[in-house]
Amino acid sequence: MRDHRNSQPATYLVTGGAGFIGSALCRYLVKEAGLHVVCLDKLTYAASMDSLSSIQGQAGFTFCEGDIADKQCVSDILEKYRPDGVINLAAETHVDRSIDGPAAFMKTNIIGTFNLLDTALSYWRQLSDDRKETFRFLHVSTDEVYGSLTDDEAPFSETTPYSPRSPYSASKASSDHLVNAWHHTYGLPTLITNCSNNYGPYQFPEKLIPLAIVRAVQGLRIPVYGSGMQVRDWLFVDDHVRAIHCVLAKADPGTTFNIGGSSERRNIEVVETLCDILDEFEITRDKAINRTRDLIEFVTDRPGHDFRYAIDSRKLKEQLGWQAQETFESGIRKTVAWYLDHATWWKPILSERYKADRLGLQARA
Repeated sequence: MRDHRNSQPATYLVTGGAGFIGSALCRYLVKEAGLHVVCLDKLTYAASMDSLSSIQGQAGFTFCEGDIADKQCVSDILEKYRPDGVINLAAETHVDRSIDGPAAFMKTNIIGTFNLLDTALSYWRQLSDDRKETFRFLHVSTDEVYGSLTDDEAPFSETTPYSPRSPYSASKASSDHLVNAWHHTYGLPTLITNCSNNYGPYQFPEKLIPLAIVRAVQGLRIPVYGSGMQVRDWLFVDDHVRAIHCVLAKADPGTTFNIGGSSERRNIEVVETLCDILDEFEITRDKAINRTRDLIEFVTDRPGHDFRYAIDSRKLKEQLGWQAQETFESGIRKTVAWYLDHATWWKPILSERYKADRLGLQARA
C-alpha cells in the first residue's frame, strides 16, 4: 500500500492500538508491511505501552493517548495526520466485566464507534476523489455477535443471523450495525471482520490462556468455568493481524469477512494442553505439585455462558487468499514459551495494575 500523493507508505489510524490485538497489528503494519501507523489508545487497564516498545521511536509509528468517544480528539488526529484509513480495535472486550458493569461497554463500543464513524465520515467527505476511492474504515469485531452453537451445528458464516447473548456481544453487534449503516446510508467505504478467540504474546492475563499459564507458573489454582466443555475456535494473534491487513488491502467496501483458526477445542482441553506443555518445560514451583494438571479447579459457571463458537473462514480464504500460518499446536507452544520468557511483562500487571482477587476468580474464554 502506497500513498498516491508522494509514493510514500500509506498511513493508518489504529484505534485501541495498545491492546492485545491492536499492538500486534501495529507491530505488524510497521515492521512487516512497512506502513505508517498512528496509534490512538485510551490506555485503560488492559492496554500496555510495553507491547509497543519494539516500534516506539521509529519514524513509521506515532502514539496518541485519547478516547474514540471524544470527537474533538479524533477529529484533531485525522486533520493532523491525514490517514489513508482507520482500523478500529478500540473496545471493551471482557465478557465478565460486561456483566458486572455494562455501562463502559455501551460507551466505548457503541457511542465510541458512532463518534469514530461520524468523525471519519466528515474527514472522508473532504478528501480528493482519488483519496476517497482508496480510503477504508475497517472495524474489527467478534464471533460472539452470532450467539452460541450446539455441538452439531455448522460454524458461523458471514450470513449467520446476529444473536448476541451478553452485554459485551450486544454492544459489539450494535457497533457492527452502525458500521454497516454508515456504508449503506452515507457511502463511507467500510469493512468488518468478525474473529474467533485469539491467543498469543502480550495478552492481558484475565483471558483463559494467559491466566492459566501465569497461575500455573506461580503454583496457583487454575479455575475453569463449569465442566470446561465449552468450545472455542482458537486463532494465533499474528494470523489474525495478517488477515486484517489482507482484508484492508484486497476487500471491496461494504463487505464482511469471518476470521477463524479452524482449531476448535473445549476449554478443559486447552487448559490440559497448557499444563502438559508447562510440565515439558519443567518449571520450578512447589514440590508438592506432581503435575500441572493437579492445579485445575472447576468453579461455578458464569451467567449466560455461550456453549460453542466456531468460524467458517472459507470466504476469506477463497476470495482473498488468506491462510493461517500457525496450527493450534505450534501457536500454543510459542505462547507458553513467550510467557515463560517474559515474566517482566506480566508480573508488574499482577502486582501493580490489577487486583489479585479479581484476576484469580475465573479462567476466561
